[in-house]
Amino acid sequence: MIFLKSGDPFPPVEYADEQGLLAVGGDLNVQSLIAAYNQGIFPWFDNSQPVLWWSPDPRMVLFPNRLKVSKSMKQLLKKDVFKITYNEDFAGVLEQCANIERPGQVGTWITEEIKAQYQKLYELNIAQSVEVWKDGKLVGGLYGIYLKEKKVFCGESMFARVNNASKFGFIKLVEKLRKEGVKLIDCQIYTEHLASLGAEEIPRKEFLKFLE
Repeated sequence: MIFLKSGDPFPPVEYADEQGLLAVGGDLNVQSLIAAYNQGIFPWFDNSQPVLWWSPDPRMVLFPNRLKVSKSMKQLLKKDVFKITYNEDFAGVLEQCANIERPGQVGTWITEEIKAQYQKLYELNIAQSVEVWKDGKLVGGLYGIYLKEKKVFCGESMFARVNNASKFGFIKLVEKLRKEGVKLIDCQIYTEHLASLGAEEIPRKEFLKFLE
């Protein structure tokens, strides 16, 4: 684990500890975030902590052609229960992701500082969102970083206010990204929810090859 000063470059990801923590401190701005994602690094911390930079090994990823859609979800998709939009309410998705209650989690890592910088990335068309609507209300969604030149989408956070809303949005996004030629969706760390959709863990060195 490395302690960064303002302006310091990120160390090689091999310096990360067993939990994936690579560095502490440094700058949290558009330039540092772009550099981080292009090197397989992401920020994750709360208001009580300094900026923490992570690069876990193994890495949870989804290859778009390995997306798993259950029978019940296929029926839901056919019914068009939800309306899907892209990049129409990024700020709304960000706010909902920050405020949604999650089992076992106290507080949020989506701090005001994080919101401000990701909003700037959205204005640069680097951060993108998916919105899931029902009866005119935002009931689900997710956002992430789209490394278009590398054909990689880095998922950051998702939320659902009604059952299956985030899963519906995720599936629609994966289908869209697959058509656009995206090779890999970075899911960062293992969750049962993502595994049920076809995501899998791969060695960090294999993940980094997609960022070269």
